Amino acid sequence: MTAVDLPSPVTPLASATGPGSDRLAQVRARAAARDTSRAARTRARAARHRRSVEELRHVVERGQAQLHAGSGRPEATAEEVVAWAVREFGPFLAVASSMQDLVLAHLVSRQLPFVDVLFGDTGYHFAETLGTRGAVEIEMDVDVVDVRPELTVAEQDAAHGPRLHDRDPEACCAMRKVAPMRDALQGYEAWATGVRRGETAARANAPLVTFDERNGVVKINPLAAWTDEEVAAYAERYGVVVNPLLADGYPSVGCAPCTQRVEAGQDARAGRWAGLDKTECGLHA
Repeated sequence: MTAVDLPSPVTPLASATGPGSDRLAQVRARAAARDTSRAARTRARAARHRRSVEELRHVVERGQAQLHAGSGRPEATAEEVVAWAVREFGPFLAVASSMQDLVLAHLVSRQLPFVDVLFGDTGYHFAETLGTRGAVEIEMDVDVVDVRPELTVAEQDAAHGPRLHDRDPEACCAMRKVAPMRDALQGYEAWATGVRRGETAARANAPLVTFDERNGVVKINPLAAWTDEEVAAYAERYGVVVNPLLADGYPSVGCAPCTQRVEAGQDARAGRWAGLDKTECGLHA
């Protein structure tokens, strides 16, 4: 990998105890460091070509041999997976976030300050989710990249009829989430996601490292083995930004028209596409 000179992390605002001017200074310092990092990543990406699919497949094979359990070797920790990803991909690594919680983004940013965080801005998010996205730029050493669909909600309504998400949620997700993220990922070699094995049966065997056939990039799941309790404990320990909806009956947060509160004892994702035979938007299919 090409070496990249990145700015040091900025002291978290939560630790600031001075007057308002000190907080404003920290906000400005973080913004300046973000700009510097963004420019450095741009230079680094220009310094070499994005590796081919075949080359990336070989990277996956090496990663699986190093990180997955085998021959008496335990599975790598989340921190070890992130360290491997940062060494291997550097500025060609991105983190995906739905702005539910920023635990993964925080974990990666500790080793790769101002990493690109890809946020699928579908046009249907809760106000709390958009507020979380705004807080992230102020509070965290990351660079949020808004990934938007080709059509606005109004344009989609005109072309396909209003409330497509009710009539054909698969088509809506494909246009507003899957296709835009696929396009965005073409500028990277790998993306880290928050997929965890305990979330759904479909994710029960999620590997730490795999090749994402749909998007043609390496997919990394550093938190695959983490429980809900471990995620919550990490967020509390480091004061990580968390979507307030998590404390309001929404243990899994998606687009507002397709997400409901869940009852006590229900599966965490029971509120996603409730009443439909659908549990995934297609990003992780």
